[in-house]
Amino acid sequence: MSEICPKCGLPQELCVCETIAKESQNIVIKTIKKKFGKKYTVIEGIEGKDIDIKDLTKQLKNKFACGGTAKTGVVELQGDHVQNVKKFLVSLGFQEETIQIVNSF
Repeated sequence: MSEICPKCGLPQELCVCETIAKESQNIVIKTIKKKFGKKYTVIEGIEGKDIDIKDLTKQLKNKFACGGTAKTGVVELQGDHVQNVKKFLVSLGFQEETIQIVNSF
């Protein structure tokens, strides 16, 4: 017998908690400059309660062939990937209306 999700009450195979969490996120994507003028793409606003932020970071790093890290709800990717990250997040199920791109230079 399969396990039951404690939040939605559905079996784990049919659990919709992550889908609902993706739809309610307010995500901000921006580019910053760090040491030696290196550019980093920063993704803020992903709450890690229902979404596995480490898995998301791993998918982003594999997709864009870059290094990166996840720290307390913030994902940092090496390089300037702002437009591509937005498209990829939308393909993963995040709502396009909730994703903001901020110019931070």
